[in-house]
Amino acid sequence: MSRLLSTPCIGICSSGMGDDVCRGCKRFAYEVIDWNAYTEQERQLIKERLDNFLIKIITLKLQLVDLKRLMFMLNEEHIAFVQAQSPYLWIYDLLKVRSRQEIDPQTWGFRVHQDHQHLSIQSLHESIEEEFFELSKAHYERYIAPGAVN
Repeated sequence: MSRLLSTPCIGICSSGMGDDVCRGCKRFAYEVIDWNAYTEQERQLIKERLDNFLIKIITLKLQLVDLKRLMFMLNEEHIAFVQAQSPYLWIYDLLKVRSRQEIDPQTWGFRVHQDHQHLSIQSLHESIEEEFFELSKAHYERYIAPGAVN
């Protein structure tokens, strides 16, 4: 028996307040509501959409320079990451955990693109989160909302 993907919920749900897209996990409100009824395949499709959005945003701000260094540092610092995922999602996990601390990207095996080097790690993380929300919201408004039955 396969185990269903766990919820991407991070405990900051805004779908209950009427948002079409949750500010926490970036899923659409109906996906949050129906999550427990979804099959593993349906959950995987949602996760892939969210991961692809996040990777798109991160690659515009950061560049992976040394995969082995990144993996070594994540293990050394006991920062959880899923090895089967894109290393850009590992960097996201790092930024999420260490957003309130200044870190040296080079030490971790990545670099910040020149247009974003003026940002602190916390500001960089906040920028990624905001763009992630905006991209999810734009996707909802463009492809989901027009066909939604009210």
